[in-house]
Amino acid sequence: MNPMAYVKPPFLVRNVLNKVAMATGIGGTETLVVKGRTSGEPRKVPVTPIRFDGVQYLVSVRGEAEWVRNVRAAGQIELVKKGSSRTVSATEVPVSEAGPVIAHYREKLGSVVKGYWEQLPDDADHPVFALGGA
Repeated sequence: MNPMAYVKPPFLVRNVLNKVAMATGIGGTETLVVKGRTSGEPRKVPVTPIRFDGVQYLVSVRGEAEWVRNVRAAGQIELVKKGSSRTVSATEVPVSEAGPVIAHYREKLGSVVKGYWEQLPDDADHPVFALGGA
């Protein structure tokens, strides 16, 4: 894994599309809320959880994003969807075990995520978290 592997979202995505995704839940999007690892303030970002072999997962399409670092530090997150929320544990999946989850994620989300793997082709650059009850 390259710890510097990260695809920064363009201005329009950061300032408009992410807000729309979190407000509407388009495409299965949920809002990830996690405590900032240095500020302690809640940080919000849209994510698309997937279910694979009975477990729910988050995959970072952009690589080593700030939310990834915050989730690692916190170990617990809140997911908000259509006004309801749930708090769950988030455990990083070892790279050696993440391949099938990533393959399922890429198949399920298709062209929506294809470009991220063109920019970061190594699956090891896409952290994966298994979600569980907290």
